[in-house]
Amino acid sequence: MPENDLALLIHVAREAGRISTGYFGGPYTSEDKPGGAGPVTEADLAVNVMLQETLCALRPAYGWLSEESEDSAVRLGHERVFIVDPLDGTRSFINGDKTWAHALAVVENGQPIAGVVYLPLKDRLYAAARGQGATLNGAPIRVSGREDLTGASVLAARPALDAHHWKNGAVPPVTRAHRPSLAYRLALVAEGRHDAMLTLRDSWEWDIAAGAIILEEAGARVTDRHGAPLRFNNAHPQVAGVVAGAPGVQRALQAALA
Repeated sequence: MPENDLALLIHVAREAGRISTGYFGGPYTSEDKPGGAGPVTEADLAVNVMLQETLCALRPAYGWLSEESEDSAVRLGHERVFIVDPLDGTRSFINGDKTWAHALAVVENGQPIAGVVYLPLKDRLYAAARGQGATLNGAPIRVSGREDLTGASVLAARPALDAHHWKNGAVPPVTRAHRPSLAYRLALVAEGRHDAMLTLRDSWEWDIAAGAIILEEAGARVTDRHGAPLRFNNAHPQVAGVVAGAPGVQRALQAALA
């Protein structure tokens, strides 16, 4: 079994992909989570069981936070914590699309130190560890070199570009694109296929942690919607949105927000 955390995350991400693709296309059970929290399928839960059993057995000193596990304040007392989304983009999975991902991170004292975003049906494995750069299928990746906000390609849900979010109602002159999986949006910006991404709603840590370190190691600037650095393993595991991208574009977006 791999010794370092990144190698371990890559190993279990591939195993997660083996499990999830076995369910893809059905038949499998699915239900809606309480409080409008979205659907969960048999695949989400099977991947979560494998990840929790494997990772917690191999790193018993680490805490655990997952979308599909009951949360516990015990994790707050751990220096290192696994933060995982067993299957990010469950609606896409149910619809038969390929743009869903497994998102896995290790966070140390609030900062991600290793992360993997894996899309098994697209054969795209994004990975990064602190100080080691970011890769896609083993090849180095880098954010785009764009500095000008005008015409920049920004991954965002349509409501994020409503006028009330922006100073004086001036929506930035960007080209909007979208992907259902938040982890995949982060990875696409890290790869330089889009110049930036933003989500202005409070966002769950498991959607963000893996992509955050991949972005940072690819040269991106990453903050919450208020311009503050992202911090993870919070008592309530959400961050105040995310604005990330090529540094010049990210700063311009941040400056334009109301």
